[in-house]
Amino acid sequence: MKLILVRHPQPLVAPGICYGSTDLAVAPEQLERTLTALRLPAGLPIYSSPLRRCAELAARLSATAIYDARLAEMHFGDWEMRPWDAIPRADIDAWAADMVHYRPGGGESVLRMAERIAAFYDELKGDAVIICHAGTMRLLRARHAGLPPAEMALQAAQTAHQIPYGSTWAL
Repeated sequence: MKLILVRHPQPLVAPGICYGSTDLAVAPEQLERTLTALRLPAGLPIYSSPLRRCAELAARLSATAIYDARLAEMHFGDWEMRPWDAIPRADIDAWAADMVHYRPGGGESVLRMAERIAAFYDELKGDAVIICHAGTMRLLRARHAGLPPAEMALQAAQTAHQIPYGSTWAL
């Protein structure tokens, strides 16, 4: 199965803000820049996170895009929309001590996110384009490599978040 993963355009949010599952729009110029740069194979189904920063791109690419909530970014609970430097150091340290099971801000653990991403992946029937988030991309790559959810979560948690907005990965 061939997958083309596309990270959404840069959302309208100040730098340094934790925004996991918060539903943010993208600036029109960012959306246009991403659309211009994309080179996607024709005829593949397009799946997308329903969050606006992905859905706006998916809707421009295909009138028949399929929106699946399992592709959303991790929910950071009460950390959402807070500056990273305003989150207590003890909370960040607790997450760093257990990246797989800890629920940042009382939200979702990386393991829980990995389980929903694995469920999505396991239902795919063939080649596809997937418009999603950096965390989702790392987990999809791990599942594509055959890892079970706990190992997906561990690998994704240990992988640096160096995925540019609007970039693609071919799996």
